[in-house]
This record gives sequence, structure tokens and C-alpha cells, in this order.
Amino acid sequence: MSYINGSDLLVKVGEKSIGHCTSHTVSYSAETKDRAVKPAASVTSTTAGLWKDKAVTSLSVSVQAEGLRVYGETEMGMADLLAAYKAGAPVTITAFARSKSATPYMTGSFVISSLEESSPAGDDATFSVTFDNTGEVTLTPSAVDVAAE
Repeated sequence: MSYINGSDLLVKVGEKSIGHCTSHTVSYSAETKDRAVKPAASVTSTTAGLWKDKAVTSLSVSVQAEGLRVYGETEMGMADLLAAYKAGAPVTITAFARSKSATPYMTGSFVISSLEESSPAGDDATFSVTFDNTGEVTLTPSAVDVAAE
């Protein structure tokens, strides 16, 4: 057994990996609904009606990524992300393990909900982007299990 190195997990926007990516996070969320029901008349427990049931009403996925701005970027950098943001159209996001790029662990259609650049004096210029799914996302959790090479 060996631990998965975060550098082995990558994210692509369309056909390009996020350029000079320093970090990415994939968040899986569920909206829920509480249901409180009166217990059946045959139930004698005085606390049975205190317990609520929960049901999932919707699922969502969010992908956040950070990277360094680079002159002459050949991957998906700030210029490409800004163009995709301006177009306002969904993009295909694929998350995959480096040695198993043909088998993504997550893929789907996403919109750019946030794009930010940071340019501090005397330091690296960076960008951060957040994508939110639009429609169903395909998840294959076993595709992330990568043997150390």
C-alpha cells in the first residue's frame, strides 16, 4: 500500500490540463430535505417522533483550482480561462490520475462561476477558478486508485 500523491491527480478543461496548477479541490455536495413524521399509533416509544428522516434532493460538484501565471502558457492558463468565462458556455471538466488519463474518476459539464487573478508586488502572479456542474457528472471512484510507479 502507498499513499496517493496529490501531484498525480490532474484536472483538464476540455483537452488541456490546468496550466502550472499548484492545487485543485473537487467538492461533492448533496442538498437534503428533512422529514418529520408522526409515529404509527402502534409505536409506544415517547421519543420515536423526535427523529427525522433525511432525503437527498439534489447532488452537485464543484472544482476549484489554483495556478501560477506563466508567459507563453501552453496549457489551460488565465488567458484561456478568461476566454471561456467570457463565452459563458459550459466546458468539459475531467479529473484523472496521471498514469490513468484514459480512465477519469470524474467528468462532466461545468460552468465557470468564479475566476480571480492575484498579482502581488514582488511575488508570483496567480489565478484561481471555480467550476460548478451543470447536469449529471460521471463518477468512477476506483479510477483514482493508482499504484506508485
